Amino acid sequence: MRVLLTTYGSRGDVEPLVGLAVRLQAIGVEALVCAPPDRDFADLLDRAGVPLVPAFSSVREWVTKALENKAAVDLPTRAAEIVAAQYEALLPAARGCDLILATGLFPSTAAAQAVAERLGIRYVYATYCPIWLPSTQHRPQPFPGHPVPAEVTDNRLLWDLNVETMNAIFGGGINALRISIGLPPIDNVRDHVFTDRPWLASDPVLSPWQPTDLREVVQTGAWILPDQRPLRAELLAFLDAGSPPVYVGFGSMPMQAARDAAQVAVAAIRAQGRRAILLHGWADLTLGDDQQDCFLVGEVNQQALFGRVAAVIHHGGAGTTTAAGRAGAPQVIIPQIGDQPYWAARVAELGIGAGHDGPTPTIETLSTSLAIALAPETRTRAAHVAGLVHADGAAVAAQMLIDMIGR
Repeated sequence: MRVLLTTYGSRGDVEPLVGLAVRLQAIGVEALVCAPPDRDFADLLDRAGVPLVPAFSSVREWVTKALENKAAVDLPTRAAEIVAAQYEALLPAARGCDLILATGLFPSTAAAQAVAERLGIRYVYATYCPIWLPSTQHRPQPFPGHPVPAEVTDNRLLWDLNVETMNAIFGGGINALRISIGLPPIDNVRDHVFTDRPWLASDPVLSPWQPTDLREVVQTGAWILPDQRPLRAELLAFLDAGSPPVYVGFGSMPMQAARDAAQVAVAAIRAQGRRAILLHGWADLTLGDDQQDCFLVGEVNQQALFGRVAAVIHHGGAGTTTAAGRAGAPQVIIPQIGDQPYWAARVAELGIGAGHDGPTPTIETLSTSLAIALAPETRTRAAHVAGLVHADGAAVAAQMLIDMIGR
């Protein structure tokens, strides 16, 4: 059996696929991962022993350019470029595969679906957060230039309108590709790409799917890549030199808002007499001074580190939220984009931390959130929830893929 797993997105999009690929390899399936060819991801796949199929572009360069040219964003044109380029990247690698599983940016998943249809092989769509899937339980997410009507409260109607929005943004590029490769055009690109039975690769405790008649969703649990790397000696020495520090990291968020939030976070941590660990990340975060109460890290094993910190302050990516949740570390989420406000709300609802109201904290507002996370009852609750979080999502998904190919 041979399976191609594909995504176009950040570390939080890529690492779960690598976790699934490793699990597939362990049971005898040849697994490839198509991901952006950024050095971070290439190193990640190399450590895991999983072959990398380069996607059409570096995602860090692509996102940085997009943030620099917000006024010039033409979503339909950009979507058409992505779907065509990713199709060309995927097609050679998919030959000889039994199945393609796709997640990440919608045009890249549409490209994967077109490749699967062209080659006559099975296709699975997966996502890491329930808010992206149609449901009567929540509203659809807005696209730039396409707000969700505030006056409409019927979620069913809003998801019908979402079909029209996604057709307007993505339909032209997707159908142009389909016609060029001999496939018929489609009149509902969202549902065609999502399929009637999408997979939700999130933990059912941290992120449960609420049943709805709009979609039959299969929740596998989160796909976790085990990390056995030791922490650096210098970091271990810092951890051992005092009380547990507070971790601050914004992962693959390269925007200025992340830099500003990190500076405020360090100030709020110091104001409470705590030490800090700051992740360099794609925002190129720096400490700005040489005080001994803060430690700057680059690539780090979060699974090993989060069990030794007092709290985790982060942007609210699905991967970081799950890693902190599994470690029993209280969290403060400062959401920036996408599904991050959802994860901030879930952390607050579960009682395992606080979700900051908006992406731009002040020392006062973040100190309030941090006080919630550092309260003894929050740590007790976080430890309890950690014991409920599943660790076998990749195993579940791998067996489902084998069963699907076998049928």
